[in-house]
Amino acid sequence: MSELTATGAPEAVAAYPGPVDDRGVARVGGWDRNDTPYLNRELSWLAFDARVLQLAADHDVPLLERVFFCAIFATNLDEFFQVRVAGLHDQLAAGIGERTPDGRSPADQLRAIHAVTRELVARHEAVFIDEIRPALARAGIELATWDELTDEEREWLAGRFEARIFPVLTPLAVDPGHPFPYISDLSLNLAVVVRDPGTAVRRFARVKVPNTLDRWVRIGDSERFVPLEEVIGRHLDRLFPGMEILEWYRFRVTRNADLTLEEEEAEDLLSAVEMELRRRRFGKAVRLEIEDGVSDEVLELLVRELDLSPDDVYRLRAPLDASGLQVIAALDRPDLHWPPWTGITEPELVAEDEPADLFAVLRRRDVLVHHPYSSFATSVVEFVHQAAVDPAVLAIKLTLYRTSGDSPIIDALITAAERGKQVAVLVELKARFDEAANIGWAKRLEQAGVHVAYGLVGLKIHSKVLMVVREEAEGIRRYCHLGTGNYNHRTARTYEDLGLLTADPVVGADIALLFNYLTGYGRDIHYERLLVAPERLRRGLYSLIEAEAASGRGRIIMKMNALVDAEMIDRLYAAAAAGVEIDLVVRGICCLRPGVSGLSERIRVRSIVGRYLEHSRIYHFANGAGEGRAVTLIGSADLMTRNLDRRVEALVRVDDDALVARLLEILEVELTDDRLAWTLDGDGVWTRRRGPAGIDTHERLQNLARARAAT
Repeated sequence: MSELTATGAPEAVAAYPGPVDDRGVARVGGWDRNDTPYLNRELSWLAFDARVLQLAADHDVPLLERVFFCAIFATNLDEFFQVRVAGLHDQLAAGIGERTPDGRSPADQLRAIHAVTRELVARHEAVFIDEIRPALARAGIELATWDELTDEEREWLAGRFEARIFPVLTPLAVDPGHPFPYISDLSLNLAVVVRDPGTAVRRFARVKVPNTLDRWVRIGDSERFVPLEEVIGRHLDRLFPGMEILEWYRFRVTRNADLTLEEEEAEDLLSAVEMELRRRRFGKAVRLEIEDGVSDEVLELLVRELDLSPDDVYRLRAPLDASGLQVIAALDRPDLHWPPWTGITEPELVAEDEPADLFAVLRRRDVLVHHPYSSFATSVVEFVHQAAVDPAVLAIKLTLYRTSGDSPIIDALITAAERGKQVAVLVELKARFDEAANIGWAKRLEQAGVHVAYGLVGLKIHSKVLMVVREEAEGIRRYCHLGTGNYNHRTARTYEDLGLLTADPVVGADIALLFNYLTGYGRDIHYERLLVAPERLRRGLYSLIEAEAASGRGRIIMKMNALVDAEMIDRLYAAAAAGVEIDLVVRGICCLRPGVSGLSERIRVRSIVGRYLEHSRIYHFANGAGEGRAVTLIGSADLMTRNLDRRVEALVRVDDDALVARLLEILEVELTDDRLAWTLDGDGVWTRRRGPAGIDTHERLQNLARARAAT
């Protein structure tokens, strides 16, 4: 299309997976060559993971945090293959050739994904092998190979192997009497070739590296580590006594891990999810990672038995399963970590150095909490705890999408139920990769007398809402929390999220209607302060965008995790064409092309990637309620088709002027950041330029939190 060629033809764009240039400028992306108004979702996601990888390469990031980002890059890529790549394979197998808005078929996307992923994996290996590993050694933390060990260290590891490792191992032979074994998803394995000296027959065997043992074996009390799989590999003679060990290689398989539920036909959603989880173990293989130097014989056997193609094979120089580096990243070396941060207790929630009566506080004013800058423990957890033990509280209702394994919120809900309060929890059984945990929580809650509902057929409940019903002298009053993040006290330490605590009767009535819809039946429900998907959120946002376009001096600022929905992108293009100035802060996927002549000159897109995972959603419309009357919303929804049409999401309008000012302050910090911010151009290239102001969003928001706490 001519608009795109005005800023440079996509075919001419270079790809940028490499290091920072001489001017300190980093670039990623530039892989998406198409002539539509949209960037490809999958390639945009890979550009996000490339931005994460750049943190691992950033010398301004503390060393063990760089190790952590190496692990996070790999974990992200695992999930991408388990879900997105697996889904494309499913489409191919089903003969589905439907093209994406950017014009690509499933086969086109797989080819592009494999090409880009190989570039990124090579960059990841170079960062780890050439930069991080030597830097760790200089800091006294050595990730050693067997050949680098002393005789004394090898002897110590031999004893460790006999005492702790050997008893756990199970070698599995492959021969006419032993079929090729099942290789579980994301497991680390050794492919071993042995020869019988008596018959000279060569045999293949597989040894699974146990995930119940430490992935990196510490040598004594030192800060010297060896990969567990290498210790096993050097002692294979103990597993195959009397056999000649000819060769061995590390390998790892990724399988389709997405759930496929026929919800309309399921009589019991809980049982259906449990059954599908059992089936997921046997999902089709979609990727084989294997150490470089593997013999053709072994590689051909694995590719054949796993029913893969050569495109699905990734040969690696670095240790496989870099997610295991999180053990190293967690070492107790304060000099190699970011300074610790403990979120503040918001001043409104403190009464003479002890928790305030939150119900009394909320009767006076709404409170905005911003995690991790605001403590989750002294705000949300304390709110639920006070509700659980308060004799005046009659009922507690909550939506549960993801939570931690030792959740104080779950404990408080059980306490409330045991004290005779009505407790209802909407558990989303289909929360990806948390399905088993949520089933466990649901059963535990039910055993404690909590009313548990499992969501709606065909929809995921992704909204984050909590309501406490309290009997007071004036009558029944509802106290509510509506947030952008999960009720998880652990991730709240590293995920950036917002929450509104309020006793506003209008919000309370809206949330009561929402809970009744979720646990009962309802249609065309009218809410005063909420925009709820799937029925009203899309239409509501369209109306707000159109109001800006009609104002003649429109201004839109949106902060979200992902912008994918083509119809929503078209509305933003139309608003920009009508003169609206639009700033988008998109942490991850963005399919909109900003800054394109004749299409999106007034749209700017940036991404903040750093210490904390940006997770909150803020939608600000300067004229949303009429000329000069702004509308500002926060909530759970991103602008993806699934959020708008296939999930229950909730945004709440924030009306308190002081809290709106806080939200605009957050947006202003992110829009002026010149340390963590990446800007997107119309060709899909993300660029990070370090500027003179030195504004780091996460440091700046920590300082603002300290200032609030000091007032």
